[in-house]
Amino acid sequence: MKILPATIILFALCPLLFAQKPKAKPSQANTDDMWVASPVPELPPNVTHHTLRSTSMQREVGYCIYLPPGYAKDTGRRYPVIYHLHGAGGNEVRSVYSASVLHEGIIAGRLPEIIMVFPNGGRSTMYQDSADGRFMAETMMIKELIPHIDAAYRTIAERKARCIEGFSMGGRGSTNLAMKFPQMFASLFNQSGNVYHVSDASNLPNPYLGDDPERLRANDAFLNLAKNLPDIKAGLRIQVACGTADPDHLVTVRQYHQALTQAGVPHSYFEVEGLDHNQKKMIDGRKSTWFDFHIESLKLNQIPLHYLQP
Repeated sequence: MKILPATIILFALCPLLFAQKPKAKPSQANTDDMWVASPVPELPPNVTHHTLRSTSMQREVGYCIYLPPGYAKDTGRRYPVIYHLHGAGGNEVRSVYSASVLHEGIIAGRLPEIIMVFPNGGRSTMYQDSADGRFMAETMMIKELIPHIDAAYRTIAERKARCIEGFSMGGRGSTNLAMKFPQMFASLFNQSGNVYHVSDASNLPNPYLGDDPERLRANDAFLNLAKNLPDIKAGLRIQVACGTADPDHLVTVRQYHQALTQAGVPHSYFEVEGLDHNQKKMIDGRKSTWFDFHIESLKLNQIPLHYLQP
């Protein structure tokens, strides 16, 4: 009978002893071999994996693309595009869940047919070019990928039909690109993406962007907001969101929201009560309206939209 208490304790501890260890976070270290996902997993309907040759980096860069159901047979139609940027540690196959949500809405006749592109932006580039020229994420996006997509697919190849968004690093990256190149995009959706004053002395040294003051100013989203304010007000619609249980991102998201407000930039802003840093939860909580902001932007720009009959 003396061993009974110990046996009871052992059984009580079994769930702890044999519990699976939490999955390690994906590496966020930038490396030369990070630009094409391997292996490529099974992808959602209508999503395929491709690569393009980056001249700036002299290497292949992966991307996934969602083509709407009517794309193959309706060969005379052109489509608006949403560029979706993945988070830190990710790649071109890590954020394709939103393509499933888009596809469901299109099939149901609720959403218009739209092309969606998921580029590989590196593990921790913030979609900017590194100071040493080794990782050219901004150049790849603006000067290589977008022109490639417009040339290879039947897009409506103009700012008014081009949207950009992303989660976490992708939210920060999409904001960096939209503030720097507002003439390229009609609609921006920052999903829980930190926005930093990278030129602020308190944030130095910056191991990725370097310490050149001019370079840092050129890559500061807040300074680019002020610099490009007329173009931003004239043609870029902005939506920003974050969960209230995401303290590592909420502070700077609120600062960016405040900066937009002080600059007189009309924008949509919402916080999701109790949400942590989880994109799927954010999407699943508002599936029926997830793409509404971009679609409103396209409609305001009088982009022709095609809906399938449910």
